Amino acid sequence: MTLTKPSTAQPSDLDGLHAWITENCSSGAVPVLTGMNGDMDTVGSAISLAASNSNMMACGLHLGRISKRVCERLNAPFRKISNSSDLPKKLSAVIIVDAASSSQVGFDLPDDIPKCIIDHHASNNWELKDCDIYINMPVSATTEIIADYLATFSPETMTKSVRELLLAGLLTDSGRFKHNQKESFHSANVILDNSDIDYAKFVEWLEKSVTNTSERGSLLRGLQRTKATESGPWSIIHTNCGTLEGRLAGLLLGIGYDISLVSRTRNGETRMTARASKLATSEGLSLAIIMSEVAKQLGGEGGGHDGAAGWSGSVDMITAESSFISHVAKIPRSSDK
Repeated sequence: MTLTKPSTAQPSDLDGLHAWITENCSSGAVPVLTGMNGDMDTVGSAISLAASNSNMMACGLHLGRISKRVCERLNAPFRKISNSSDLPKKLSAVIIVDAASSSQVGFDLPDDIPKCIIDHHASNNWELKDCDIYINMPVSATTEIIADYLATFSPETMTKSVRELLLAGLLTDSGRFKHNQKESFHSANVILDNSDIDYAKFVEWLEKSVTNTSERGSLLRGLQRTKATESGPWSIIHTNCGTLEGRLAGLLLGIGYDISLVSRTRNGETRMTARASKLATSEGLSLAIIMSEVAKQLGGEGGGHDGAAGWSGSVDMITAESSFISHVAKIPRSSDK
């Protein structure tokens, strides 16, 4: 059974998902795998979904900075693994959340078992068999899909901890609702309804991030290296930084440019992290498409969201940045028409 990219989140999609999960969990272990970036949306989705069935367990290569803080605060169960050999020997199936391709999991998946992919990205590179199921809904975060599923089919799973995991994933992936779709407010209501979560207090805690002296120095050096350029109808501010690229990109975007781009090279791999203003995305810019085009041109992995995306590959930083800037120039601006 394959479900692909419905225009709206239909109940039948969740019915199909529930039937698949029920069938496969009844016959063995079903690990719920995260994307290898370990961001809060993929980790929150995996742990929350796994909480609905004793035969599921959230697993992945990595916990990002925010994910680690949230999991430690909630004592949330998450198993770090290095490859598929760390998975249970007898698997019934595998679920992958918030990943647009198998390569984004970070290791080779078992080829002889059913797969369920739950994602919200606009594009994907999954190769599916008849026993697989693909759920993709046009929402701002995969945690929105999981929240609707749990509220419908496993409301007893919606404990305060699970709700906080879902809320953290939604908040971080939507840019604190700056890049969300209107349906995200419905999802937030599903998560918060009949809970005793202090929303303002939780958001304040989530946004609070402690940096050490070395990290602050890296951010300052990144600010000092900042350059500005025009690419077609779009303005870009860009720099390079050794760590906290996402945070620096967010800081730079606040200056008022359409796009901020922060690059990093480490161990022969270059990584670009980009952010775009809501005005820019509303006028036709999609960083996800741009990063995908960079990947087509240079290789590597690229994608994300209209307002926040990334790319990583084995070319030098100048080549990667030049490719990004040239692809931005090709995007027309709707207000210029």
